[in-house]
Order: sequence, then structure tokens, then C-alpha cells
Amino acid sequence: MGVAAAPRLHFTPAEMALAQAAADNPDLAAYYGTHGLQPVFMGPQAALRRDALARAVATAPAHGIPAGRYGAAALSGEVRDVATEVAQARILARYLRDMTGGVVRPASVDPLIKREVKRPPIDRLIHDFAQASDPARFLLDLQPRHPAYLALQRALPGGEALAVPANLPRIPEGIWRTGARGEGVAALRARLDSIGFAAPVTDPQAYDAALADAVARYQAAAGLPSDGVAGPKTIRHLNGDMPDDARSRAIVVALERMRWMAGEDLDARHVWVNIPEYTARIMEGGTQVFGTRVVVGSTEHDRQTPEFSDQIEYVVANPRWNVPRSITVKEYLPRLQANRHAVSHIDVVDGNGNVIGRDRIDFGRYTAANFPYRMRQKASDDNALGLVKFIFPNPWNIYLHDTPTKHLFGNAMRAHSHGCIRIGDPFDLAHALLSKQTDDPQAMFQRALDRGKETWLKLTPPVPVHLVYFTAFPDADGTIRRFEDVYGRDALLYDAIQKAGLDS
Repeated sequence: MGVAAAPRLHFTPAEMALAQAAADNPDLAAYYGTHGLQPVFMGPQAALRRDALARAVATAPAHGIPAGRYGAAALSGEVRDVATEVAQARILARYLRDMTGGVVRPASVDPLIKREVKRPPIDRLIHDFAQASDPARFLLDLQPRHPAYLALQRALPGGEALAVPANLPRIPEGIWRTGARGEGVAALRARLDSIGFAAPVTDPQAYDAALADAVARYQAAAGLPSDGVAGPKTIRHLNGDMPDDARSRAIVVALERMRWMAGEDLDARHVWVNIPEYTARIMEGGTQVFGTRVVVGSTEHDRQTPEFSDQIEYVVANPRWNVPRSITVKEYLPRLQANRHAVSHIDVVDGNGNVIGRDRIDFGRYTAANFPYRMRQKASDDNALGLVKFIFPNPWNIYLHDTPTKHLFGNAMRAHSHGCIRIGDPFDLAHALLSKQTDDPQAMFQRALDRGKETWLKLTPPVPVHLVYFTAFPDADGTIRRFEDVYGRDALLYDAIQKAGLDS
């Protein structure tokens, strides 16, 4: 058995100075401390490394990161002292952190952004950079390479893809829809055609179904409700009367959110729930294999759906609904105090899960703080969770589920729940999730349903689920689609990114 090397007890003045200068930065302290207090930007390869880093940080605006974030002026000139070595190493560490997990700490933006960044150890990345034969290539390869990130980057330079040439005739204000006619329709066609949203032409002045489809495709790309009707807002966008700032800001924020997810394997099979889009998808190898509409948490802050990633472990048929404490005491307790027989379809249960007769409870004795009971709804067709839920255990009790309230899926704006995600096609989602563990997922799920009681089907293997918030995201052909910032989180994150850009 080998004998561990004795720790060093003596250091040169230069080594001590380096240790002291880097001590307040945990990443640098870890790197220098485990690499013999040897510099990165002094020595034979220093110029090559410094040039690679200077070129990398110069690309910051292409990532939606403010140019001032890195204080690139500190990279000019040869390093001759410890202070300059550490100043340049700080820029390196910051760039490495930003590219592998984002500029902003997610929870600092909004407490409902629960995302945990899976960032590799920065001291290890500094080591790999220092050992790289081509440090410029190392830094380039470090940025997220997911196709969505690259498509967002391509779209960032200013929204040119949706910028209509200024010399084209303006579209008259109004509401243009299928069946309308006039010269304004011809102007609408010309402006759509100039940016790649052409429609087959039978009569240039007729607003037909093909033109309505082209308008709907443009609206989706511009972040407007895609109803195929050219109303005042759509016309203002096409006439160039709306600034591109909102689109650019949405892309900057989307790039940051993708960097937060740089540590997730998005090529693996997973469920992707984009909250502002009101959709859930199953993705495999970057391709959608299943999709459905969803209803998400309402805009009240305590009911908004949080952002985080987890693993779906169970498909639960005939679920009972354990009413969240917040709903029990805020919504149901006042009703029970007014009428003990209110919400009679939901049982009152004690801490052991025993149903307690309402005539045995003096509801007026209790407040939201001391109410000792829970509430639970039996499995049934009108259960709040419907006939199936999808469990990924988490501290916030968020999950996907069926619902008896089907009419909401026809709405364009679908933020109505208490925070969980209601699924438009829940049985189809159950079949899709179970399809990797049985040749007949429909029969497997139906058998569980037919039991008529709560039945948990374990997913093997579990399926990653990502609850995300992208108001700008590319579709399958790379076109950036826009969605309403329903919770107002984009503005907060954009401001945080800009503030981080001042912190050089």
C-alpha cells in the first residue's frame, strides 16, 4: 500500500502571493491549490491561452451576454505579476461558469424558478483548458451545442428574419379575415411574401384560406395569437410599427435558460412542458414523438407553475386527490365554516387517513394556522385529477394530471390551475410513457383503470421531465416561435442579465 505524499509546508513568495490573490474565488482557489500554485497565463503557452480567451469573450453578444461582462481589457498584454495572472484567470473562470450553467443564478430571479444548474467543476475545466493543445477550440466546444441554442443564436442579431422591406406598400388598419377583399389584402400578401410567409395566389385581393394560414404562421413566429386574422396588432407588426426589442429580449432570455440546462441530456427521451406555450411533448433524439395541450398555473404568484427538472416515476390510474394544504385552508375551510356540508364530494380525514364525519367537527374553532385535518377526494370520473396522474416526487407537490374540466383546453390562454399541469390527452400520454416497458401499453393501462381503485404503475426506467419557460423557442424547422410572457418572468431575467453585464 502506497504512502500518501506529505503536504507541502514551504512556499515561495510568488506562490504565497498567488494563493492569497485567488483566495476569495472558490473556483480559482481550488484550481491553484490542487495544481501546485502554478499560473495559467504565464509561461510558454500563456499567449496562446490569452488569445483564445480574448476571442471567446469577444463572442459574448452572440450569446446574448453583455459585452462588458468580462472586462476584456485585462486580457491585453503579457502577464508579469500575480495580480494580472489572477485577473485573467477570473475572466476565464467567469466565462467557463457562464457557458456551462448561465450568467444568472435561477432562484435569484424569481423564487418559483426552482431550476438546479448541473455545472461541471470549474477547477477541472480550468485544468482541461490549460492542458488543451488548442485552447480556442476547447472554449468554442464548451458552449451549448443543442440545436435549439444554435437556432436562437442565429436569430439573435436583430430579428432581420421578420423585418419587412421599408419600400413595400403599408397595410391599411383594420381587421382582415377570410372572405375580405381589397387592395389592403394585396399589400398584406406582399409584406408576408417578402419575409418568407408566402401564400398561393388565386386572386391577389382576396383573403382566402391559404392567406389565413400564412398569416397564422407569421403570427406564431412573431409571438402573436395565431388565429389567422390580421387584426390591428398583426398589421402594426407587419408595417414595422412595432420595435424588435421584445423579440430580441425574449431570445436573450431563452439563451440564458438553455445555458441553465446545459448539464441536462436533451437528446435522451424526456417530457418537455413549455409553460408559456401551454404544451407538453415527449422528445426522443431531438424529435417530437408525442404532443398535447396543457393547462398550467394561473397568473397569481402563489399559483404559478414553477420551473424545474425531475424524473417521472409513476403513472397513477384512478388517483385520489390529496387536497394541498393551501387550498384546504384558504378555499375550503371558510366554506366549511359557513356550511359543514359544503364541498361534500371531498372527505375530511385525520392525520392517519381516517375519514371523519363532519358532524363531529366544529369548523368554527379553527383557523388556517391550526386546522388539524386534511381533505381528500375519492377516485372518480369527476375527481379533480381525472383518471390518471403522473408523479415525479418533488417538494412543491407539482405533477401532471387528467382533469374533468376539458373545456379550458380550447382556450388560447390556458393559465388556470393551482400550479399543477393538466393534460389535454392524458390517456395517450400514459400509453406513450408506458410504451418502453410493454408491447401493449394500452392494455396495461386499461387493466389498471378497470380495477377502479388507485393503482400505481412504476415507469422503468423513469422518464426525465423538464418544466421550462421559453417565450421564444425554435420549432422543428428552426423558425423562432414566440409566446406570451404569461408570468412576467422574462423581464426580471433580462434585467438580471443586464446587471450581471456591469459586474466585471
